[in-house]
Amino acid sequence: MDEEPNRPTTTGLRIGRVMGVPVIISPSWLVLAVLVTVIYSDVVRNALPDLPVSLIYLVSFGFVVTLCGSVFLHELGHALVSRHYKIPVRSITLEMLGGHTEMGAEAERPGIEAGIALAGPAVSLVLGGIGVAVLVLVQPYTLGWQFAFQVAACNIIVAAYNVLPGLPLDGGRALRALVWAVKGDKHLASKVAGWAGRVVAVVTAAAGAVLFAASIVTPIGVIFALLIAGVLWLGASRAIQIGTLGARFHLLDVDRLTRPAATVPTGTPLAEALRRMKDEQAWGVIVVDSADRPVALMHSAAVQAVPEDRRPWVAVDDVSRGLDDGNTWQRSWHGEMVVAAMRRHPSNEYAVVSAGDAPGVVRAADIADVLDPRKPASDDSTTR
Repeated sequence: MDEEPNRPTTTGLRIGRVMGVPVIISPSWLVLAVLVTVIYSDVVRNALPDLPVSLIYLVSFGFVVTLCGSVFLHELGHALVSRHYKIPVRSITLEMLGGHTEMGAEAERPGIEAGIALAGPAVSLVLGGIGVAVLVLVQPYTLGWQFAFQVAACNIIVAAYNVLPGLPLDGGRALRALVWAVKGDKHLASKVAGWAGRVVAVVTAAAGAVLFAASIVTPIGVIFALLIAGVLWLGASRAIQIGTLGARFHLLDVDRLTRPAATVPTGTPLAEALRRMKDEQAWGVIVVDSADRPVALMHSAAVQAVPEDRRPWVAVDDVSRGLDDGNTWQRSWHGEMVVAAMRRHPSNEYAVVSAGDAPGVVRAADIADVLDPRKPASDDSTTR
């Protein structure tokens, strides 16, 4: 099934839409709610010692709600700027350690990447400034003052942490945009920002341990810091992996990747189609109509599901997919054009049919082989 650009791929509880963008709460958010409520209850108890225990935890849970709202508005800032640049937004997801905005395409220029990345922290800074202004105006150590403190603290923390220069944080995206602009290589930029993200992850874990040793945070606080560090490390590692793969995209060339295909008329038994493919030393089968026009591509996974004793009685059409824009490629495609086509229409093989050329197929396995970082980064690494 084709993946729609505006369809969210993140799982979770969809709580509604804002300006057409689905808002999703991850189940991990419940873990955040419990952890933050317990941790922040000590702050409320010290600030408002006369409050009953039940109200202490209610006010503490209010910090969770305020944090959730702050993260949502932060992510909405990313979404609005993305839309300004005509980049579709699939969803906004709120989860245990913050949130993320899923977009349907990447920024085309470093400036756009930086603008989208910094929009979220900018929103958080404005909201944090409003919270600080209210703190000055209201009477200290009241419920109103506590709410203003929560707004200020949540947004300032969200802004300050997110501008740290390492992926997957917003500051890491800004760093990637900077390296991209200077070096002209966004894949190198992803690797640089990913390694910076690993440094941020290590520092976060170390800071949690130091604060615990100094009795500033509780064991729960240390666990929270380690969780954040773990998520950052995984996100940074993924950025490095994507950058490593992206550095090999230029090796992809449909003409070089095309392997010969056998052609059979529609209605041909599957066993006969497979026999012709073997005799012609082909790598796939393309079905043609009575006018010898390619109409379908044999699907290898469907073939494997047919027992050998049934293959003489099954038409090749029954294990083939009709040719369309999704599974028909052009010999002139190369580089990121190939990657984009695969993302839009994932498959095991693609047909290459054009006037004057023998039909052929491109296998996803061959593409994966070219992108394997263990292989030499040479144009000669692709095989016919």
